Order: sequence, then structure tokens, then C-alpha cells
Amino acid sequence: MTYLTRSPISLDALLAEVASPECGGTCVFLGTVRSGPEEHGVTAIEYSAYEEMVEEELGRIVAELGERWSGARVSLRHRLGVIGVGEASIAIVAAAGHRAQAFEACRYVIEEVKRRVPVWKRELRADGTAVWVDPSGRPSVRLSDRPTHV
Repeated sequence: MTYLTRSPISLDALLAEVASPECGGTCVFLGTVRSGPEEHGVTAIEYSAYEEMVEEELGRIVAELGERWSGARVSLRHRLGVIGVGEASIAIVAAAGHRAQAFEACRYVIEEVKRRVPVWKRELRADGTAVWVDPSGRPSVRLSDRPTHV
């Protein structure tokens, strides 16, 4: 299974991956690039990763899901590259016998992804600057794409 993609995420494909007559509840989570007042003019986010490591860790998270919620199914994709405001950077679809299990499983996956998966993001801003964001969500280093004079 490949969890990383550089293409737009197909929600229909993810829903098809988890479809099962035994699953009565399906929960979808989309993480999208935003640009509100707190984001200081973000136009896009550039995601990068050590791809082999990310694929392995995502596989472990998916395997853990099956151990925690018997019969639950999950599909997920995380995009890499430059993703514009309003586009999905991650999609998770969890299906289980009942809605409560589907919600719990979906939340488990996104929380573990945020906690354990080494995907880096750099905010690209309207003023031409770029800011690396640490995993906690706080901007960490401001880098300008504009030339500087010494």
C-alpha cells in the first residue's frame, strides 16, 4: 500500500477501499491548507518527507488500528509537494461496525500521524516569504525567498 501521493486526493477511491457490508459507520477526515488571519497570508504549503520512513510508519498506524478496533478498516493518503489553500493535504477514511468506532478510529489515525510521522511543512506566503512550521504547529524559522543585501 502506498500512502503518499503528489496528486490530488480522491475521496471516492479511499471510500471504496474501506467499503464493507460489515461496516455500518464511516468517518472521513480531510486536513486542508488554510489561510486565516493567524496564517499571515499563506498561499500554499510545501510538504516534504523521508518517504520510506513515512510509508513504514503509516503502515504501522494502520496495522495498530486493526488491533484496537476489530473489523475496522482505514484508508489514508498524505500529499507531498506544494498544496494550495483549500486543497486537502491529508485524507483519512475509517469504517467500522458502528459509528462510534469509526469516529474513534479516524481520530486515532490523525492524532498518531501528527505525533509520529515525519512530514515537514513550509508555509509559502503572499509576501514572498516562506516559514518552516514545527510539528506542534508553531512557525519556527522565517526564510525569505527575496534577495537580501549585505
